[in-house]
Amino acid sequence: MIARYTREAMGRIWQVENRFAKMLEVEVSVAEVQAQHGLIPMAAADEIRQRGSFSVDRIAEIEKTTRHDVIAFVSNVAENVGSMGRFVHFGLTSSDVLDTAMSLQVREAGDLLIQEVDVLIATLKDQAKKYSATICAGRTHGMHAEPTTFGMKLSGFWAEMIRHRERLAKSLKQMEIVKLSGAVGTYATGGSFSFAVEEGVGQKLGLTPETVATQVIPRDRHAELIWSLSMIGAGIERLAVELRHLQRTEVGEVVEGFAKGQKGSSAMPHKKNPISAENLTGCARLLRSYAHAAMEDIALWHERDISHSSVERVIFPDAFILCDYAVHRATDMIRNIQVDENRMINNMNLSRGQLFSSLVLLALVEKGMSREEAYAKVQGLSHQLTMTSTLQGELKNDEVVKKLLSNEEIDAIFAGHAVQATIHEALKKSGVLS
Repeated sequence: MIARYTREAMGRIWQVENRFAKMLEVEVSVAEVQAQHGLIPMAAADEIRQRGSFSVDRIAEIEKTTRHDVIAFVSNVAENVGSMGRFVHFGLTSSDVLDTAMSLQVREAGDLLIQEVDVLIATLKDQAKKYSATICAGRTHGMHAEPTTFGMKLSGFWAEMIRHRERLAKSLKQMEIVKLSGAVGTYATGGSFSFAVEEGVGQKLGLTPETVATQVIPRDRHAELIWSLSMIGAGIERLAVELRHLQRTEVGEVVEGFAKGQKGSSAMPHKKNPISAENLTGCARLLRSYAHAAMEDIALWHERDISHSSVERVIFPDAFILCDYAVHRATDMIRNIQVDENRMINNMNLSRGQLFSSLVLLALVEKGMSREEAYAKVQGLSHQLTMTSTLQGELKNDEVVKKLLSNEEIDAIFAGHAVQATIHEALKKSGVLS
């Protein structure tokens, strides 16, 4: 991932140094457990633990000859261990180390990402509380539908992000896998203690042995994880698109924070563009592309081929780094939004009371009118409105309606208090106003 979208903590996890450090952690754990079962000398495990180290530059130098990064890594560690170096990587195949190390790397990155998602969830909840009673137009098909509140809008994104967090946590958990079953998953190269070694290393590293492996951990696990990251992106995009629409000049209800000295256009000094929301929309598109690539990696040839390797070297660092960036930027965007409550009221008035048509319909039905008659009446009055008339006024002047609803009852409907009251209860029920 390019530096522009890489935050330091997440970027560090996916640097090559950390990848090799996780591989070394696996090699050391394997040696220790093998020594406990008498498969290698205890002195060898001690040497590997104490002297086992690597140099990225040295690995790169060896790889020029081997053209195999794991062999280069093992060779570098072995040469640092000395005479006991022959026991490094004993009974293992490359994927045993690579896949188990990736489990550790993913867990580290996942823990960090979960923390960031939690901050976004808390920020959405705070803003939903703040604007819980800020009434505005609810829209369907881009048109006025019924009144809602801005807090109600945000509460939907809050609830969705909680679901995304749950999916992420689940997909991270099923990636906590140790795989030490050898070249085609048969445990043959590790001898009779292979199962005990895998289980023991799993206990050391906090990982679960793969149920049935080939030469690799099955890639449906990886695809589920990348999909969960793309779902977070999709949720952020839904939020971003909503704010982009609300910032349009013709709407102008919500504006992204604009810092001192910030400029929106090189040519038009007045511009305040929704750059964060637009950026996040782009991030979501890229995250979805990673999910597609991860799905393609599931179907490997026979017990394993290497077609997934080049894909994963790109999509795993990029997906985590980009998702981390997107979650953090979305948090900043929500924390700093500027809400124009007067503009929200003015925009509601553009449809001259039609937002309350469904409540009028129900009020007429409650007074004894059939639903078909009530619908036709309210629709007729709504569609004949002029630029100077309102649905509220037309209802008061209609002879049929006057027999069923008093002016006070009509005014109560259009005051919007009932809407705010039910939204308040809905937000309490959801937990936003807990």
